[in-house]
Amino acid sequence: MSASEKKRVYPKRRAAAEHNREKILTAARQAFAESDAPVSLAEICRRAGVTMPTLYRNFSGRPELLRELYLEEVADVCDAPGLHDGMTPGESLDAWLRRLFVFLSRKHRVVELLKQASDDAGPFLSRNANRVLATARPLLAAAQHSQEVREDLTIEQVMQMVLALATIPGDSDYLAPMLQTLLDGLKTRQQPPGPGF
Repeated sequence: MSASEKKRVYPKRRAAAEHNREKILTAARQAFAESDAPVSLAEICRRAGVTMPTLYRNFSGRPELLRELYLEEVADVCDAPGLHDGMTPGESLDAWLRRLFVFLSRKHRVVELLKQASDDAGPFLSRNANRVLATARPLLAAAQHSQEVREDLTIEQVMQMVLALATIPGDSDYLAPMLQTLLDGLKTRQQPPGPGF
């Protein structure tokens, strides 16, 4: 095969490999979210429409696949913050905490499986928890500086409350008003209007 032919073929192979990797991750994410029952790698392959050798070319085994799923979700949470157009710091924090809640609600299954499958899951999870914490800290500080959020809470306390709520069983209709109550409780209370207002 000539050099020019290789240049044409290899990008196609890389694109196909990346496509297979995404199919495997999507299938695994859906499988782990659907049930607490054990999910085999063979079942993930079946859902993704790939062979076992294809899975092992992309992931060395179950621990690496689980780590990748977790890292994707962490990246999604850490890439989300920042003021959005037309949002105040308090509204931006509110939107980010809602995103965090979704992440925390669905990560438990992957975390438990990762702990079972990997001896060094603890340090890995701790490092990524610190990444999320570092992302959240300036959001809370900005919301407190704008006096939209009460100043007597640390980011650790806020995230512990969101985490505690995320562990409660129930569907979104059941949990939504509880999350709203928690977020409302973070806000500063408006002073009542003075006499003769």
